[in-house]
Amino acid sequence: MTRKQLNKDDIKNYNERIQQQFGIQEFFSKKDNVEMIDEMFISKEGEKLFFIKETQLIPTLKFLIKKNILKTVIVDMGAVKFVINGADIMRPGIVAFEDGILKDEFVAVVDEKNKKPLCVGKMLFTGEEAKAMSSGKVIKNAHYVGDEVWG
Repeated sequence: MTRKQLNKDDIKNYNERIQQQFGIQEFFSKKDNVEMIDEMFISKEGEKLFFIKETQLIPTLKFLIKKNILKTVIVDMGAVKFVINGADIMRPGIVAFEDGILKDEFVAVVDEKNKKPLCVGKMLFTGEEAKAMSSGKVIKNAHYVGDEVWG
């Protein structure tokens, strides 16, 4: 595992990206210990908060469980076992979409009972387009409990 301490310019760059993507200003302070781990993860004080996929910063599930900063899609309890094993999310298992979801946006997929994030996925359609569908793959699973990002 390679770790690289990020300098002030790197931290400023990531703060700008986080503000752009998630609307959070000054996520990292100048006093935070921010590192890049294995050229894939951004950690703060040793905790992996974001990973990089397709040049985008994506929050880890462990971070989302503490503070969800993504729009959400709710799945029924029957879909849970498939989602947490890495399956893509199919339209029949989806109960609800948060308003304003865009195509290619990363979303948190939560179960209808506990409302806890099960995975982070990339929307293949807008939320409105997906609502109108009755079948088919709607979300590409990008990160789920127990995968290499989780560990």
